[in-house]
Amino acid sequence: MPTAVLVDLAECEACSTPHPPSELIDTAEQERFCSGCVTDLELCAGCDLPVRDNALTTDDDYRCAGCRSAFSVCDDCMRYTRYNIAILSGGDVCESCAEAYSTCDDCNFAVAEPVSINGERDVCADCRQDYRECDRCETLIRGREDYCEDCYRPDHSLVHDSEYSPRPIFHGTGPLFLGLELELRTTPHGFDDSVETANDQLGRLAYLKHDGSISCGFELVTHPMSYDYAITEFPWSMLSRLRLLGCYTDDEVGIHVHLSRAGFDSPAHIYRWLKLVYRNEDEVSTLARRQDSQWAGFHPDIREKARELAHGGRGWGRYHAINTRPLHTFELRIFASSLQRQQVQAALGFAHASVEYTRTLRAYDVTRHRGWDWTTFTAWVATRPEYAALTAELTALGATGSGVSTGNQEDLACAS
Repeated sequence: MPTAVLVDLAECEACSTPHPPSELIDTAEQERFCSGCVTDLELCAGCDLPVRDNALTTDDDYRCAGCRSAFSVCDDCMRYTRYNIAILSGGDVCESCAEAYSTCDDCNFAVAEPVSINGERDVCADCRQDYRECDRCETLIRGREDYCEDCYRPDHSLVHDSEYSPRPIFHGTGPLFLGLELELRTTPHGFDDSVETANDQLGRLAYLKHDGSISCGFELVTHPMSYDYAITEFPWSMLSRLRLLGCYTDDEVGIHVHLSRAGFDSPAHIYRWLKLVYRNEDEVSTLARRQDSQWAGFHPDIREKARELAHGGRGWGRYHAINTRPLHTFELRIFASSLQRQQVQAALGFAHASVEYTRTLRAYDVTRHRGWDWTTFTAWVATRPEYAALTAELTALGATGSGVSTGNQEDLACAS
């Protein structure tokens, strides 16, 4: 009779069925399961053991408790993640969920509830405490300043108030004199240096004054100059120096050129000049680098009143392409401001050239030679070297024109 062999058996910790120990399989939880029970379990992606208590990670796999002990749970997607990112005013989230949050523009931390600063930047609640309201408006500003850039109005003894109007000092030989008004913005920190540099360079040729439309900056105003004097004696290198000191221009500042009324031969001459400017609105606006300006509009009613204005009428308001309100001058208001030498010289050049061109213009020139057309005018300018900057600017802007005459009999009658 064969001898009985005793075999040690161990129970499966899942179904309690006895099995030889060698047939049982270890799990990630250090339990021993039979092969039948193991088939119902997933494998841990970390230790490659069957696992009963598994959890999804941000790597899109499942891991046992031991392998995910170095992980933490994302408060948004509830998956386990190796790297958590703290959200200001929120929880701790995985890198993927963190992409849905804004970043504080000041401290660069992710933030659950960002606070808008003037609609331009988003900051966290802590960084918001670094801001305060401007003393003149509700704009939020950072630091120790009392005013925002729009409200900040620095002062300097060399900058006169906006009503300042000294007795004019004439430079050069007339009869036509030009007065340049150049509106410039500065940075708050560069204001004093810009003022002192401009004042030193200008001497008795010009002065600086405040302008109600410029919160931080000034208006450079010259005394009356002949065109030749302006081109040769104005300190043009000063413009580049002012740029280096932080001066700049934008759509809200301009160049105004005053032209002496005494520089015109007659009311007919004034009429011809007004017509040349207003009839060529598109080309003039291109040269001026400014379209549809609220400060220098080409209003049809003003064009229709050209004859009245030529005979001493003052019109209404001053925000026109040509302001006829001043007693002794016409103010050409069309140009955008600039710190570029060629562009400023082109503004003076157009003011002078348009007057000289229309000085001898007659009805015959208008009818036979299209005298009021822009192409005729620019061709005349191109033959005169004194207007080199104007010609260069017209060419650079593609503003030499392709004008077509739109004259009428009343225009021709008044042209002579």
